[in-house]
Amino acid sequence: MENCIFCKIANKEIPGKIVYEDDLCLAFLDLSQTTNGHTLVVPKTHYQNILDVDKEVLSHLIKVTKKLTNQIITNLDAKGANVLTNANEVAGQTVMHFHIHIIPRYNETDQIKIDFTDRSQEVDLDNIFNIVNILFYCLFTLQDMLASL
Repeated sequence: MENCIFCKIANKEIPGKIVYEDDLCLAFLDLSQTTNGHTLVVPKTHYQNILDVDKEVLSHLIKVTKKLTNQIITNLDAKGANVLTNANEVAGQTVMHFHIHIIPRYNETDQIKIDFTDRSQEVDLDNIFNIVNILFYCLFTLQDMLASL
């Protein structure tokens, strides 16, 4: 993609602090350094987000992310890590090239906070469960039908 900063880093058109690279992906330090060692794992091929990425590439990126997360935690003496991705602007995606964040965590006051709001008293969990199950059933049934053609 012409104006994608991650494509430009992958193609070596602009520099990046690359900590890992293979045929399918690379990982580099995020400029923002939310915490020390904040790393992005990206496919070399442009995909908008996790909803768009090829399943074989996604599988590879997850394996690389696991390996790098363990290496970063060990090398930087972190106590844990957040591993996350955002899909679309509404979810906080700012660069429209699929990427996985590895954010090392050092203590509970290390300047990053991820909160999940408890809405359990406000939602009908059975209704949501039924809707999700119907969608999955329809999707997998359709995939099976198409695969048999």
